[in-house]
Amino acid sequence: MIKARSTPDFIIIVVTLVLLAVGVVMVYSSSAVVAAQKGDPFFFTKRQLIFAILGIFAMFVTMNIDYWIWKKWAKPGLYFCFFLLVIVLLIGKEVNGAKSWLGIGAFGIQPAEFTKLGMAIFLAKWLSDNQKMIVSFTKGLAPTLGIVCLAFGLIMMQPDLGTGTVLLGTSVLMIFIAGAKMKHLFGLAFLGVLGFAGLILAAPYRINRITAFLDPWKDPLGDGYQIIQSLYAIGPGGLMGLGIGMSRQKFLYLPEPYNDFIFSILSEELGFIGGATVLLLFLLLLWRGMRIAITAPDLFGSLLATGIIGMLAIQVVINVGVVTGMFPVTGITLPFLSYGGSSLTLMLTGIGVLLNISRYSRI
Repeated sequence: MIKARSTPDFIIIVVTLVLLAVGVVMVYSSSAVVAAQKGDPFFFTKRQLIFAILGIFAMFVTMNIDYWIWKKWAKPGLYFCFFLLVIVLLIGKEVNGAKSWLGIGAFGIQPAEFTKLGMAIFLAKWLSDNQKMIVSFTKGLAPTLGIVCLAFGLIMMQPDLGTGTVLLGTSVLMIFIAGAKMKHLFGLAFLGVLGFAGLILAAPYRINRITAFLDPWKDPLGDGYQIIQSLYAIGPGGLMGLGIGMSRQKFLYLPEPYNDFIFSILSEELGFIGGATVLLLFLLLLWRGMRIAITAPDLFGSLLATGIIGMLAIQVVINVGVVTGMFPVTGITLPFLSYGGSSLTLMLTGIGVLLNISRYSRI
């Protein structure tokens, strides 16, 4: 047994807590107008604080649990995630056209969010135990991707293209790091592009999102509305921003500004400097996570760290790409900043696992 260091990666802890604090402030600033209509301007902020406290607790618990334990529970954990993905299709609540929520009292959870971490843990175990087989398409790569595609298919039945994309992207990254052949991955990438094209063509609203992404001003009051309002928030922010609480777009112009488009409000109120600082904090988190993955004492730890930090990086890239008009609109939250209980607690739990791996890193 490798002896753990007394302390985990301190930089990751500090950066995570700073991003979380910024997120709570921005959730209040961006949601106060909408929340006031419910009779309490702190409505969303209170809930975010509850989930932030729960997430921090989960982070410190997982930070002190030897990460090898997750290898033992990888299969049962993934089976449970699959069970929840099926249950949500049967009795889940429909929110914004997606049947992706299981209600628990006044709160709800998104099984797809927990499946992302469950899949990362499972793949870390599967790939570390079968690394020599991953170079074989039939014996290694195909069965692995079959499990991933099953989860992706269940998520798409909700439908939730954003979460499915993050799960798929994270899984492919882990498979690549594990040593899969490039010719196999390129071939599958081609098939994946065709598959995504099929998914887009199968649903008219996705086609509308693509056309709105290419030219949002063609339908400024319809499918292009969110992108245009997001850009109207980011543009006036300038270098220094309008100031905390001074956003104009949060006054019912930008839909749900405290959720997927919170970076737009942040850029409007804190300007280019504020937005760039947040992105630099994410880059710092990515660097430390990559460092942990490279110096992990075993392949399981390395792949698990890769999955966790890859999941975070993919979400940040997609979210920021959407709000700046670089990608079509998808339902992806910005880690630690966006309002949302499942995504916040899931990401903080994953960071806790990453911190435990850092205690065993060869540095």
